[in-house]
Amino acid sequence: MRVVIVEFMSLDGVVQAPGGPEEDTDGGFAHGGWSHPFFDPEVVGGAFDGALSGAGALLFGRRTWQTMAAAWPGRAGDPFADRMNAIPKYVVSLTLGDDQLTWNNTTRIPGDEAVAHIRKLRETEGGDLVLMGSPTLARTLLSEDLVDELRLIVMPVILGGGKTIFPDDGGLHTFELVSTVTSRAGTNVCVYRPAG
Repeated sequence: MRVVIVEFMSLDGVVQAPGGPEEDTDGGFAHGGWSHPFFDPEVVGGAFDGALSGAGALLFGRRTWQTMAAAWPGRAGDPFADRMNAIPKYVVSLTLGDDQLTWNNTTRIPGDEAVAHIRKLRETEGGDLVLMGSPTLARTLLSEDLVDELRLIVMPVILGGGKTIFPDDGGLHTFELVSTVTSRAGTNVCVYRPAG
């Protein structure tokens, strides 16, 4: 399986709370829902459709999984929602119990075993392992060189601070730009893969 990270991102690299004001207010973040003015169903929506069509499973950190698990099961009836609900899902967490995994087809990966478990998943067949949101987990995967593709949906806004996916461990990670598409709202969907 290839590990593919898909992120809404501001020009200054922030990925925190793109979906709504209450999504993630850690650190006093006050710009939740910042992605909405720049969402384009064809380009931005197409980026998610494309990632999901190649996915064999989804991967989440606990907070993002809880947000998604609260939203998607009630949206049955359209093809994207049906796929989100049916596809196997993995959530990395130290705190969730198996009895809390209420979203269909979810398996918990203990947080202290995440890197080893994801390494094993990469060795299996079955399409892409797609991570959405989950900045802490994305940072770890980038730091461990476990990312096969970055799909960054870069929106023309500066948020002035917030969570990012980029490691600050001093490690050098070189990527090559594979493709880019620009929406009418100025959003760039950029696909990167590790260089070499």
